[in-house]
Amino acid sequence: MAFYECTFVVRPDQSKADVTKLTETLAKIITDADGTIVKTEYWGIRTLAYKINKMGKGHYTMFGLDCSPAALKEMERQMSINEDIIRKLTVRVDAMDATPTVMLQQKSGDSYEAA
Repeated sequence: MAFYECTFVVRPDQSKADVTKLTETLAKIITDADGTIVKTEYWGIRTLAYKINKMGKGHYTMFGLDCSPAALKEMERQMSINEDIIRKLTVRVDAMDATPTVMLQQKSGDSYEAA
């Protein structure tokens, strides 16, 4: 098993409940393949760097995964098929930390100090 961080952006016209349901569906793909969701973070509606299909905002969600490459490939395939997901990015990381990311800390108002 390997560690991955997967961030995806959902269309802004979807409700938070729809995004939560989509997140649970994607998480089920990983858990059904004996993978583990280390953390799930909903970053809220954020402004995109550039417009995608005339949309300037999107719901951002990030997964911390411990799964096989085959499970990850299936999840990414399902993301590509889904019309509500406008962008996705998955990177492999050496280690997965269960603490909140900087994005979530900034959203909740916590201070962040660079090391």
